[in-house]
Amino acid sequence: MGYGVKVEVWGDYALFTRPEMKVERVSYDVMTPSAARGLIEAVFWHPGLKRWIDKIHVLAPIRFTNVRRNEVKAKVLGSNVKAAIGGGDAPLYISTVQNIQQRASLVLRDVRYVIEAHFKMTDRAAPGDNEGKFKDTIRRRLEHGQCYHQPYFGTREFPARFRPWEGEAIPAIDETRDLGYMLYDMDYSVPGEIVPLFFRASLERGVLDLTDCEVRR
Repeated sequence: MGYGVKVEVWGDYALFTRPEMKVERVSYDVMTPSAARGLIEAVFWHPGLKRWIDKIHVLAPIRFTNVRRNEVKAKVLGSNVKAAIGGGDAPLYISTVQNIQQRASLVLRDVRYVIEAHFKMTDRAAPGDNEGKFKDTIRRRLEHGQCYHQPYFGTREFPARFRPWEGEAIPAIDETRDLGYMLYDMDYSVPGEIVPLFFRASLERGVLDLTDCEVRR
């Protein structure tokens, strides 16, 4: 048996980056399932639980805006880390003076969603754990605004606020559109081979239904 949870999340901006845009960042129209999972795991994560996102309800109109952000154009090399471990003097930092660049981004603004999710116990749960206990813990953390780290919408620059959804009917926007292929999640089952998973997304009267979607590699 799986226990369900409904979480309302909202914020000023969101950027769920489309992987096919190589230079400038462009957001998907709607939050991705992996971003929704990350939000819930920021509130409560436990190795004895496996989480599934069932539905994402879009409560605010889908609107975009353009922003420019300072980003670094390099990353610390793994070879430098290995050299430093071996006693070398390879740099383990990125100089923002030398590597800074401005990039334009097409981001969502004034976003608000309700995430419906459920969880089940895994074989990594402790003998004293049970689903009712986990549900109570998640509920309590949502009510008190507790989290392991600040939840965010796609990138850490765009923080997300959250609370449990208290209502019955969820007032999603009355909009239907084909969203094309969207990132579903990343498959980490094979060490060293991270595989992106995609699905054909469709918004039906403001709801992205994931309960029966076909996932492709």
